Amino acid sequence: MRQLDRWTVADGKRPVTVSGTAASSTRPETWATHAEVKDQPHGVMLGGGLACIDLDHCINRRGHLAPWAREILNSVPGAVVERSVSKSGLHIFGLLPEAPGRKQGRVETYSRERFIRTTEDIYRQGGLVDLGPAVKKIASLVKGGSIPQR
Repeated sequence: MRQLDRWTVADGKRPVTVSGTAASSTRPETWATHAEVKDQPHGVMLGGGLACIDLDHCINRRGHLAPWAREILNSVPGAVVERSVSKSGLHIFGLLPEAPGRKQGRVETYSRERFIRTTEDIYRQGGLVDLGPAVKKIASLVKGGSIPQR
């Protein structure tokens, strides 16, 4: 992921260029390399195959992972996973075709025209793998009522 030229500085959850002006998820000329942003709060622009599944409030105060989140992680064992800014959520990065974002309770899936604030606080080492199995697992868990609504 670090090799992709899809990075921007982060002002909170807002993307900005290295010069401090607004960055856009649809304007690649506002993006930078990881090397240019790594020493500041930063994030990545999703799309072009790069996707993120955002699991909100899935780690409790004792550091235990919710069963529904574990099932999603287990469906994509090779995917890289980081802790979110709040430390109570996870970001699963990988590959998906571009599609509209989708919120399903505490799970959000994004694969186009979206900025996501990254932490690089690695929860699980991995790479950019197909997240299709996770999308199928999420659908199954939603159907079964296993993912909390908020």
